[in-house]
Amino acid sequence: MKTKNRDQSLSDSRELDGSYDQLTDSIEDDFELSTVCHRPESMDKLQDQTKFTKKELQVLYRGFKNECPSGVVNEENFKTIYSQFFPQGDSSMYAHFLFEAFDTDKNGSVSFEDFVFGLSIILRGTINDRLNWAFNLYDLNKDGCITKEEMLDIMKSIYDMMGKCTYPNMQDEAPREHVENFFQKMDRNKDGVVTIEEFIESCQKDENIMQSMQLFDNVI
Repeated sequence: MKTKNRDQSLSDSRELDGSYDQLTDSIEDDFELSTVCHRPESMDKLQDQTKFTKKELQVLYRGFKNECPSGVVNEENFKTIYSQFFPQGDSSMYAHFLFEAFDTDKNGSVSFEDFVFGLSIILRGTINDRLNWAFNLYDLNKDGCITKEEMLDIMKSIYDMMGKCTYPNMQDEAPREHVENFFQKMDRNKDGVVTIEEFIESCQKDENIMQSMQLFDNVI
């Protein structure tokens, strides 16, 4: 039974990265098992659960495995990888928030499944799916509502990540002004917090907010 599970695990992984080669199979088995801590779900299951094609999943998996040979990535490695895309600024805080959003089971690591499930929503999800995901990102303590402080933390982290080179004339108060503007439009009942219903309704009704939300397409 143990051997069967081992063989199936190797087969699923090779199906994902498209690298299965019978000639090197026996040589690579022991090496793979010693370096890989986590193996992803089968290709068919991932295809059913996401909006990616088989070919897209294989490309994503090859890239993921190249950066994370163990099959999972912890927060520090995630920050290091993410910083490569934003060398002009400090992406560490935003990468922390993003890691928290991808780490849905809160075990301190992001697996390939975690990664593609989140990416599928961000890139291929409906407007509602994407807004729900964005709300979860803003809701830092996961209590079901967004405070000004939470939104400000996210906004500051985005401006820090983009750096002064991207926005050389950006004033220090810009993140706070951005948040105040959001809250004026989103906090419909003026209770100091934004609920998921207020967030989605406001985003869908206000074109300016939706355009502002497009910023996340460039930083996720």
